[in-house]
Amino acid sequence: MYLLMAVGIGLTAGLLSGMFGIGGGLVTTPAIRLLLGRPDLIAVGTPLPVIIPTAVAGAIAYARRGSADVRAGFTMGLVGGAFAVIGAQLTTLVGGTVVLVVTGVVICWSAGEMLFLALCPRRSEVGVGGLAERDRRPIRLAALGVVAGLYSGFLGLGGGFIVVPALVRYFGFPAKRAVGTSLVVVGLLAVPGTIAHYALGNVDVGLAGLLAIGVVPGALLGARITAAAKEKTVRVGFALMLLAVGAFLALSELGVF
Repeated sequence: MYLLMAVGIGLTAGLLSGMFGIGGGLVTTPAIRLLLGRPDLIAVGTPLPVIIPTAVAGAIAYARRGSADVRAGFTMGLVGGAFAVIGAQLTTLVGGTVVLVVTGVVICWSAGEMLFLALCPRRSEVGVGGLAERDRRPIRLAALGVVAGLYSGFLGLGGGFIVVPALVRYFGFPAKRAVGTSLVVVGLLAVPGTIAHYALGNVDVGLAGLLAIGVVPGALLGARITAAAKEKTVRVGFALMLLAVGAFLALSELGVF
C-alpha cells in the first residue's frame, strides 16, 4: 500500500505540475507528511529531487508549443538558484514544524492568487499596473527569481506557486505562457535546493524514487490538459484544492486536528 500510495502521489504531483507550472511540492510535501507519516523535514526536502524530472518534462512540452519564455525562465532560475541554498539552510534553523506551518499559509496565499486570476481575467491578462512586455527587464525578472529561490529552498517547493501569479499579474504574461516559463524556473531552482537538503539529511532517496515513477507521465498529461482546458474552470478548482490542503496542513501542525 505504501508503494502504491507513493507512486500515486507522484502521479498527482506531476499532473498538477504540468497543468499549473508548479513543481509539485505543493502536493508532495503535505502528502508525505499527512498520508505517509514521514518526519517534517523529510517532507520538506524529499520533493525537491522529484521536481527536477517533473519540471523538465513539462517545460519541454510547453516549449514545443511555443508557450514558454525560456530566456526569462533561465534568468529567474539561475539567479534564484543561489538563494535556494540559503532558504534550505534556514529550514534547519527554524525547525520542521515552523516550515510546514509557513508552507500551509503560503499554499493558502497561492490559492487566493489563483482565484484572483480566475475571477478577474481582464486584470490578469495585462498585469497589475498595466505592465507591458517592455517592462520585462532582466533585473525585474532576477528579483522575482530571488524571491522564488528563497521560498523554494525554505519550503522544499519548486517556486512555481510564486512565479506563475507574479508573471501574470506583474509582467503581463498570458496565463499559459506563465505556466510554461515557470517550469523552466522550477527545474533550475530544484537543483541547488536538492543538493542542500540532501547534505542536511532531509532527502529520503528511496521515497523520492517511488514518487519519480509517477511524475513524468503525470507532467506530460497535465501539459496536454492545460492546452485544451478552459483556464477559469481549472484554476478555480485548483485554487479550492490548494486552499483545503494548505489549511489542513497548517492546522494539523498547530495541533488543531
